[in-house]
Amino acid sequence: MQLNSLSDSDLWSLIIGDNYRAFCELFDRYWLRLFKTAQKYLDCEIACEEAVHDLFLNLWNRRKFLVILNVEHYLKASIRYQVFKYQKKLKTEIISYSENLENRTELVSYNQGSERLKSSELERQLESYLNALPLRCREIFLLSRRDYLSNDEIAAMLKISKRSVENQITIALKHLRFNLKEIMILLVLSAHNL
Repeated sequence: MQLNSLSDSDLWSLIIGDNYRAFCELFDRYWLRLFKTAQKYLDCEIACEEAVHDLFLNLWNRRKFLVILNVEHYLKASIRYQVFKYQKKLKTEIISYSENLENRTELVSYNQGSERLKSSELERQLESYLNALPLRCREIFLLSRRDYLSNDEIAAMLKISKRSVENQITIALKHLRFNLKEIMILLVLSAHNL
């Protein structure tokens, strides 16, 4: 089968079925375009390469869970998100040095392992609440909140009205607020007991 003659959606179907050659074809098809998009925002070629490679690594790792209706739009939105993550990381990597650490009163010691476990448990819980949403509602919410697409972009991509997009996001947020309320109460109680 000639993979280069297949449409993006046909390639995506093969990728979901663990076809690595189809994934390589998609990579070859979009790598340069995504790299050039990243270059518009980042000056460093290495950072651009990392952004594109991270995008494709995430795509491969999450292929079983992603619902992608338009591969090209998804990749364009994803590269913007990767660039945003990189820029945000640069802003937070400011290091300040102090000569005399013994006199610093704001230093706090805490169990980082426990914090990581709580964080990963919260992420698992959030993922399960998102999975409880109807497929279309979850897809719209993730495009908005994880891929940072505007309501207009989502509406155009899914060929639905902007109002429908807004309604689906509202439903998802109400669902999450209701379910996350229980977790927040438990977190406050566990912090109070420490």
